[in-house]
Amino acid sequence: MALQFSTSVRDARANSTESTIGTSPILEIRTGAPPATPATADSGTLLASMTLPSDWLTNSSSGVKSLSGTWSDPAANNTGTAGHFRIKDSGGSTCHIQGTVTITGGGGDLTLDNTSIATSQVITITSFTMTEANA
Repeated sequence: MALQFSTSVRDARANSTESTIGTSPILEIRTGAPPATPATADSGTLLASMTLPSDWLTNSSSGVKSLSGTWSDPAANNTGTAGHFRIKDSGGSTCHIQGTVTITGGGGDLTLDNTSIATSQVITITSFTMTEANA
């Protein structure tokens, strides 16, 4: 049987993500598949790097957190096809979350308005959701 949590424990686990990573983390969009774990070195070409808002996730009341505020980059760093993302602390040194990137409606962990990125293009994140166990 899978572990099950009370609603209060489940929501506290979800809400601890933002407080653990801290305010104004760095979101990187990269080409290719994500590395094996967040502790593994960066891979792929860095397409975009943006500082997320101070309060970057919604509060969880149902075990689900999603993007809060506007997540965008006014000018992409390089040209390529987005494949994965990494969210790092505000210093950009420690990766805490990583996952896949697809276009809106494509089922990725993070979705963009366009995964074909050109240097200096505006990048807009359309969706990011994390769901805790038994949510």
